[in-house]
Amino acid sequence: MTHRVHPFVFRLGETTTWKSRWFNLKKFPALLREDTLLREWLWKRLAGMRVSSIEIERSPNTVTIIIKTARPGILIGRGGEGIERLRRDIERELRRIARRFKVRPAAEKRELKLTIEEVRSPEIDARIVGEEIKEDIEKRVRFRRILKQAVERVMSHREVQGVKIMLSGRLDGAEMSRTEWAKRGRIPLQTLRANVDYALVEALTTYGTIGIKVWIYKGDVFEKAEQKEEKS
Repeated sequence: MTHRVHPFVFRLGETTTWKSRWFNLKKFPALLREDTLLREWLWKRLAGMRVSSIEIERSPNTVTIIIKTARPGILIGRGGEGIERLRRDIERELRRIARRFKVRPAAEKRELKLTIEEVRSPEIDARIVGEEIKEDIEKRVRFRRILKQAVERVMSHREVQGVKIMLSGRLDGAEMSRTEWAKRGRIPLQTLRANVDYALVEALTTYGTIGIKVWIYKGDVFEKAEQKEEKS
C-alpha cells in the first residue's frame, strides 16, 4: 500500500513554512487548540471571500492574524469598517473559546493585529481554484465541464507546469459515489524542491458532500534561484 502525505506538510522547511508561527512550551496545547478552532471559525466566517490562507503569529502580548485573499476590497470594506467588524468578531470568538475551555482571564489580555494581503495571481492558487469549483458544483453545473474549464484556466498561466483536479462524491446527483479527475502537465509529488500548491475543499450539495482536491505545480524552487543568479 502507498503512504499518502500532505504535499504542504511534506515540504515544510523546504519550499513551505508553518501557518502558525510561535513557540510556547508551557501553553502549547492551549494555544494550538485556540489556533485550530479560530482558523476553522474564520474559514466559515470568510466563505466566499476567495481566501487563500490564514496564518497566525504570536508574541508574548500580541496575536497577529494574516489573511491572504483575492478580494481585499470586499474584506476591508468602505473606510475600513469591514476589517474593524471582523476584528471585533475575532475578539469575541477568542473570548468564547477561552470561556469554553476555562482559560484564565489574564490570557485574554493580548493585542490583536489583523493584516490583509492580496493574492496577486488567484488563478494559480489551489485554494481559490477549489473555491471557484465548489461554487460551480453548488450551482449544479455539470462536473465534466467544470473540470475541463478549470484545468484550461490554470494551465493558461505561464508559471504553471502541471495541474490535477479530483472530484469525489455523488457527482451530478448519481446514486453511487465515484471519483473523477483531470490532469495536465507534471505533478512531481515526491520531489521536495517542487513547488506544489495543494488544497482540499468540500462542496455541500443536496445529494451530499463532494470533495475537491487541487494540485498545482509551479516549477522547482532551486531552478528559479539559479536563474536569478545567472541574470544577476
